[in-house]
Amino acid sequence: MKTHSIVDVMTKNVVCIAPDQNLLDVKHIYEKKEFHHHIPVVENDKLVGMVSLIDFMYHISGAGISDDNEVYKTLKVKDIMTPHPFYLNSDATVEEVATILTEGNYHAVPILENEKIVGIVSTADVIKHLLKVA
Repeated sequence: MKTHSIVDVMTKNVVCIAPDQNLLDVKHIYEKKEFHHHIPVVENDKLVGMVSLIDFMYHISGAGISDDNEVYKTLKVKDIMTPHPFYLNSDATVEEVATILTEGNYHAVPILENEKIVGIVSTADVIKHLLKVA
């Protein structure tokens, strides 16, 4: 079986957020179409956390869609992010990421190169790739 580089599958233009940004910024990211459900949190070019759509929804429960709700202005990304996220380096293979994703602990994996984020791979990305090569 031929191995495939994760670089060929990952989303390369990764939208990242900083730990001190307000949840309003996260809300605006999630309101965009075709967006990954996971947002890497980066500080000084280093991956420090991840925010999932589930994390976000849990913390804004009952807030509604108005940008004026207090929760969007008072909570910060660092208040809801998962610190020290799992990641792989850009030399990983699609098969390695697929194995990790099937274990069910993660639904997206940030990809780093020289400690900087260069991509993100979701379960859907891997499935789309496998359908192409099948």
